[in-house]
Amino acid sequence: MTAKLLSNEKQLQSYQARRLLLIEDNDVNRMLLDDYLGYCKYDVQSLPEASNFFLTIDKFQPELILLDLKLPDIDGYALLEQIQQKPHLSKVPIIVVSAFAFQADRERAMRLGARRYFVKPVNLRDLIVAIQEELPCSCI
Repeated sequence: MTAKLLSNEKQLQSYQARRLLLIEDNDVNRMLLDDYLGYCKYDVQSLPEASNFFLTIDKFQPELILLDLKLPDIDGYALLEQIQQKPHLSKVPIIVVSAFAFQADRERAMRLGARRYFVKPVNLRDLIVAIQEELPCSCI
């Protein structure tokens, strides 16, 4: 029994939260998503704009990116294009969470490398399922 408990404790200690980068300019949306993802045991770094995006990528090394398309300093589509031009980033899954609800917006984002597209207000349960499906397995 003790060995089983120690084994479980060792597994818990070796668990590392998956790293998500959230780019969302709306303060309330950013705080809510950040809190919810943290509650779901993700390690979240959030940015209100894209000006420090590539510096944050280099330091934080996210495993997945959640991206709003309407940002104050850059068009989200332009940022998707820049990401795809960097080979080490083009493999990082990107989930768009945007208020842009038109099919043309979804198609454009997917063409530029987004893996999933959610229209705000997002169903948080669906978002968590999508994140889990997009992240590669990190089995012990």
